Amino acid sequence: MSRSLETYLESTRDLLSATIRHGVGDRTEQAIGQIVAALSQRRPLLVCGNGGSAADALHIAGELVGRFLLERPALPVIALSANAAVLTAWSNDYDYESVFARQVEAHAQPGGVVWGISTSGNSPNVVAALQAGRRLGMGTLALTGDGGGRMAAHADVLIDVPSRATPRIQEMHICLYHFICAEVERRLVEAAA
Repeated sequence: MSRSLETYLESTRDLLSATIRHGVGDRTEQAIGQIVAALSQRRPLLVCGNGGSAADALHIAGELVGRFLLERPALPVIALSANAAVLTAWSNDYDYESVFARQVEAHAQPGGVVWGISTSGNSPNVVAALQAGRRLGMGTLALTGDGGGRMAAHADVLIDVPSRATPRIQEMHICLYHFICAEVERRLVEAAA
């Protein structure tokens, strides 16, 4: 193993430890409860983000619509970055800032959850999606970097990674949302048994 890779992996380990000390456990448990409550009632989970966070939204939807670790029925999860026609038409005809909020308006159900992902916490279109979700009676969840940025004020549950380095935040986000997916799936399967 090269020294630079060792250093990189050691700093990732250090951020994992810092994330644990940051107290994300209780907030992650709240997020799991919020999502389980919505999905158990067949209310939608709408996930959004830009760039790498859009890929994370797609990943989460893939795990929960398909399966993560357990056989179970499909779950009503939509990645708002998935529909290229909606993204490009709305952004071209109106603006990009409201592209996720518009989709929240289309799919919202009271008791559902809007899950926004942004390493800075300041992505205007993700902030707008959380605002739209709240206005329409949905719960709101934010997965961000340190402090939550502007999203913090619009999230019922904020899970923020104690870093401002985008790639490192994304690494922690993967760990966190994989755990959330596993727990959501396990609890729904156990409740249905």
